[in-house]
Amino acid sequence: MRGSDEERLDALFRAFRDCPTPEPSVNFMPTLWARIESRQRFSFSFRRMAGAFVTAALALSVALGIYLAIPQSNQAYYSQTYIEATANSNLNTADIVGPVLSDLSDPGR
Repeated sequence: MRGSDEERLDALFRAFRDCPTPEPSVNFMPTLWARIESRQRFSFSFRRMAGAFVTAALALSVALGIYLAIPQSNQAYYSQTYIEATANSNLNTADIVGPVLSDLSDPGR
């Protein structure tokens, strides 16, 4: 197969034409589809599983939204703000938020 590219290509085409064309058997299409489906089973099951996960996540989001939208029986307890809750408590805020004294003259402490 020496020569120019066109001569080599012509020789390849001649060799291809000389090959006999096999006749497909009766089971050619069923066998072909079985091979195609065997390769697609994993991707199909993964796609089906991902779709189920997305559906479950959507249903859980809707259920959680509905649960949070329904008023609870102890809503009055949670309706106070932080300022209101500390104002109603009996704590002395001067004890909590007081000045911190530190002695910087003693470096050992």
